[in-house]
Amino acid sequence: MTVPTVLLTTGSAFADSDLPAQTQHKPTYAELQKAAEDAKKAYDAAVDAKKAGLEKLKATMADLDRDTHPLKAAWLAAEKVAKAAGADKAAADRAVVEAQAKLAEATDVAGKTEARKALAAAEARAEKAAADKADADSKQAETNDAWHDARVAASREYNTFLVALDKAAEAQESADQALAAAKKCVRALDLTVLANGLPSKVVAGTTVDFSFTVANGTDRTLDVDPLVFFNLQATDEYQHFMKVQWSNGSDWQELDSRNGSSHIASVKAMKPGARSDVKMRMTVEAKAPANKALALLAGDASDPYNPCVLGPMKRYDFEVLPAGSKPGTVDEAKPGTVEDKDRAKPTPTAKSTPNPSAQGGASAEPAPNSGSAEGNLATTGSSSAMPQLALAGGAAVLLGTGAVLAVRRNRAAKGSN
Repeated sequence: MTVPTVLLTTGSAFADSDLPAQTQHKPTYAELQKAAEDAKKAYDAAVDAKKAGLEKLKATMADLDRDTHPLKAAWLAAEKVAKAAGADKAAADRAVVEAQAKLAEATDVAGKTEARKALAAAEARAEKAAADKADADSKQAETNDAWHDARVAASREYNTFLVALDKAAEAQESADQALAAAKKCVRALDLTVLANGLPSKVVAGTTVDFSFTVANGTDRTLDVDPLVFFNLQATDEYQHFMKVQWSNGSDWQELDSRNGSSHIASVKAMKPGARSDVKMRMTVEAKAPANKALALLAGDASDPYNPCVLGPMKRYDFEVLPAGSKPGTVDEAKPGTVEDKDRAKPTPTAKSTPNPSAQGGASAEPAPNSGSAEGNLATTGSSSAMPQLALAGGAAVLLGTGAVLAVRRNRAAKGSN
């Protein structure tokens, strides 16, 4: 018999710590999912808006760069007027210099009088030319500023899309982190599933009746999906010799002997302190080989705030005796706890449809003392789904705790109840 080493050498999958108290202000898992979805939509919309904004910016800048655009046309016209005014002022200034020279050259009274008149006229023209140039320069600056302001305004408008995208990215990251934190499985040490009347020895060719009890000893109302696993410690070709069934209150449902483990007898809205009993029976065919066998029981659950809640796993070892054996008085199989190193880390993503309800449903009876460690729900890590593994020699059933760990992880990856 070969058991995949990878399943039995996994490190501790849980890191116990106090779960934050649930208050009226704490969002539910569904609300966190909705927030993450909305944040993703907002981010996508911001990406689209930024893309459209960039195209608009390019078009606006190209339009503003055309000489026919009103703002640039006004600037170019003002620039032309300013150049002409500058040329006029330069000419007027030269005329003043020339008039001053002629006045200096005049020798008689009449010549000086005429030269003074010419200088006065030249100075008047120069003063007006200077004023015209100043006005033209001012208009050129105004039109140039208006053109540049339009370019700056277009850039600022595009920058608002960049800022919005950054904020949307931050909001999405925050929403994703909150959802990821809520997805992490939590440990409920007082959510127990214990077998009742499972014999420590079963003779091949007989049928035994027993049951298991699901007890919610936590302070939470939970949707509980008990995990049940039965396995002959032999290769998969012998598994069909052991048939295990459970009662849903109206008929018997058979566990899949090929996969060995199943989530059965779901209990919706199981109140704190409530328990539910499920009848089971196991038939071992006469041809079954004498060998050891085991059963694993655990409570997988969820509530509005935690989609993955895992109770402790209990292991029951029993023996299959050869047909016709007379075992005498047979004690019940004793529960043992599966160590953390044999656990996997599920990562739930969504809710699934619950299984048929357990026989009798949940009641308000106090939960029995399961002998499990005391404590509240505690957070734990998560990881990606484990790939399908098979024993050497074909499509065999995984044996031992490894098979249940794979099922538990796969269930969580698909979504808990």
